[in-house]
Amino acid sequence: MNRAIPVAILLAGAVAAGWWYDVPARLGWAQQAEKHFTLYGNVDIRQVSLAFRVNGRIEEALVDEGDAVRRGAVLARLDEEPYDYAVRSAEANVAALRATLDKLKAGPRATEIAQASASYNESLADLENASLAYDRARQLRPQGTISQANLDQATAARAMAAARAESAKQALALLKEGSRAEDIAAAAAQLKAAEATLETARTSLADTKLLAPNDGIILSRIKEPGAIVSSADPVYVLSLTEPVWIRSYVAETDLGRIHPGMKVKVTSDTKPDQAYDGTIGFISPVAEFTPKSVETPELRTDLVYRLRVVIEKPGPDLRQGMPVTLRLPSLQTAEK
Repeated sequence: MNRAIPVAILLAGAVAAGWWYDVPARLGWAQQAEKHFTLYGNVDIRQVSLAFRVNGRIEEALVDEGDAVRRGAVLARLDEEPYDYAVRSAEANVAALRATLDKLKAGPRATEIAQASASYNESLADLENASLAYDRARQLRPQGTISQANLDQATAARAMAAARAESAKQALALLKEGSRAEDIAAAAAQLKAAEATLETARTSLADTKLLAPNDGIILSRIKEPGAIVSSADPVYVLSLTEPVWIRSYVAETDLGRIHPGMKVKVTSDTKPDQAYDGTIGFISPVAEFTPKSVETPELRTDLVYRLRVVIEKPGPDLRQGMPVTLRLPSLQTAEK
């Protein structure tokens, strides 16, 4: 009887242990324990080298290293005087060509047609007078009253008068017809070219101001006022503050556990207890070998896929290049 008691105790302990390890698994407790898996990455370094699109001399440099700037803020200015002159010249050329086009479209004025008509009538009168002189000379020549030279002169004068009359007639007809469609089209094309030149000059004038393309912090001030720069010379280096992107890598075996749009919790070493909400925005379609900068327990020869996580409301402790930890829900949790 005394020996049976220890055996019973051992059996009861074995049953209890079996229940402890088996029942929770059958009830789904083991699956609930694995709710997340972890990835590691870095805050993307996003910097922009800012330069003018035109050449010139720097007139003003308005910000310095460490200054926070907003999108559209003026960072520096070039001497705009040469570009202002170019705009004025282009405006004058456009005005002249537009006046020419308007003149062609309007056609000749009534007074111009009247003037051409008067010139034609005058040429007809000269032709009639030259014809009478020729007739008299032709009648007097047989009598020997005038020489053959005088007859030849009268003949030539009549021919020249007839030519002048025909020319005046055609000039009058040309004025009455108005401008040719081809001339109007050519003038319109020249005007469009001049207008394009004017817009180019205005754009160049506007480009004498260097604007911030986005919110950020000035990292470097490379050029100072008075420096002559070309369009290839950087003047500032700007660090973009928003949006904040996290670059990470997922192993090929875990690729099926994530998808674009999945919510992510991101923490840094500075504040490990403060998690930021993020969303997977991009997963690379191309595999690559794990970069050396990525801390992951898998072998470095394993293939991974690059992914980007967009932080919804970043804090000041998330600085570019710093390592972060990403916690993603498991596939089962995501499906729920």
